[in-house]
Amino acid sequence: MNENSNHRRPLFFKMHGGGNDFVLIDHRELFIPEGEQSRFARRCCAPKLGVGADGLILIEDSTRADFRWRFYNADGSEAEMCGNGARCAARFAVINGIAQPRLTFETLAGLIEAEVLNHQVRVGLADVGDFRLNVSIPLQEQTLAAHFMKVGVPHTVVPVENLEGAPVRQWGREVRFHQMFQPAGTNVNFVRTKSPHVLELRTYERGVEDETLACGTGAVAATLISARLGTVTSPVAVHTRGGEILVVSFRLQGEKITEVFLEGEALVVYQGELWLDELK
Repeated sequence: MNENSNHRRPLFFKMHGGGNDFVLIDHRELFIPEGEQSRFARRCCAPKLGVGADGLILIEDSTRADFRWRFYNADGSEAEMCGNGARCAARFAVINGIAQPRLTFETLAGLIEAEVLNHQVRVGLADVGDFRLNVSIPLQEQTLAAHFMKVGVPHTVVPVENLEGAPVRQWGREVRFHQMFQPAGTNVNFVRTKSPHVLELRTYERGVEDETLACGTGAVAATLISARLGTVTSPVAVHTRGGEILVVSFRLQGEKITEVFLEGEALVVYQGELWLDELK
């Protein structure tokens, strides 16, 4: 292809929320065929060969919200929800004049409400539930005492005393692909309670297939399960592996949890023009 051809080179933002990083593209004028989006995501998110990110977010038109997103993990799989990605998508939309600071957008997990105040973004999470407390998960070398729930996507939460010493990649990979959670698999969160309003968290993310610096829905899952177990009360500051703090607030009445919000910074790293010659 000629260097001076009119082949479209999409503009993109690189953003992160709590260290969870994403490539975001305004895709309201569709130019990536749906059948090619998974491969496009893999190439964009590949470190060294692409921009490098935990996921790709395509912002598209919606008939029932300010916009809709298509969210792809780094491995090209499409995910229903991502808390930190949602916060980045909301700020991206405001920066680019797609939506006002109070907005809603469409995901596979339903409509998400968000509020953007400069760098801070707060999103409401509605698709929360399916609690399974006190689950025993047999691994090759031992059995883990864990808990499970869905925050748009499946999450397993493993309380630990020694968070730094936890073999997150080894146990995370075993649990993520464990037969108990097939066929969808699960994200795996290792959590330590510091106080009734502070948690520390490390997460092995499905789709990234590695530990990430943060996971928004994982922070919510760890918080809500801890609340159900009686170890924390709202609001809860969740300290992530990347050093950022995500704040989770909620209302707990008996076993019923409502008014779930995730708040933290959504930061722009840079913007640019995506060539990706191999995809032409």
